[in-house]
Amino acid sequence: MKKGIQFILGLAIIGLVYVVANLIYTPLSFEQQLEERNAEVIVKLKDIRAAQRAYKSKYQQFTGDFDSLINFILNDSLTMERKLVDEDDSVAMAQLKKQGKKNVETYSIAVVDTIFNPRKLSKQEIQELRYIPFTDNKVEFILEAGHVTAGGNVKVPIIECRAPYKSYLDTIEYRQNIINLIDDRENNFNEYAGLKFGSMEGANNEAGNWGE
Repeated sequence: MKKGIQFILGLAIIGLVYVVANLIYTPLSFEQQLEERNAEVIVKLKDIRAAQRAYKSKYQQFTGDFDSLINFILNDSLTMERKLVDEDDSVAMAQLKKQGKKNVETYSIAVVDTIFNPRKLSKQEIQELRYIPFTDNKVEFILEAGHVTAGGNVKVPIIECRAPYKSYLDTIEYRQNIINLIDDRENNFNEYAGLKFGSMEGANNEAGNWGE
């Protein structure tokens, strides 16, 4: 009888230790996943933003269509400017002035060769820009573009690209942690429950919400 009670107490202690350990481990494990996955999502958001800014520089607007954006990256070009001579070189500058030339020339460069420098993205990586990391290329970033009217009835291009937490975090293992995170962001801080750049409510220089 006594051994039976001791056995039951032993199981109870083991169970209690497991519960306590799990209470400590789960939040730490979740924070690690959140940090690691956020980092990869941010890399893609920055790449999308770089492409959108290049697109706007050529077409004076953003695009809300990933097909158009990816085609632009892979097949389009940008017009750039560069100095012909060093402006501190008075002799060379005088010669240009004598020839009636300005100290600048334009040239074209493939979009894919310039916007991600010094990194080089493969064609596959560019084609997969639309997909949120950790979704097995099944869930796309939510992408919107449009215009707002600023002072003097000037139309200003705006864009917003976002990835909700629930799309790229493990909602099975960390279900309650994610519920708490979303509730905290939305109800306590009145912020988007995920990562994003830009805003469809107004121009904000395509700022990211990850504290940049």
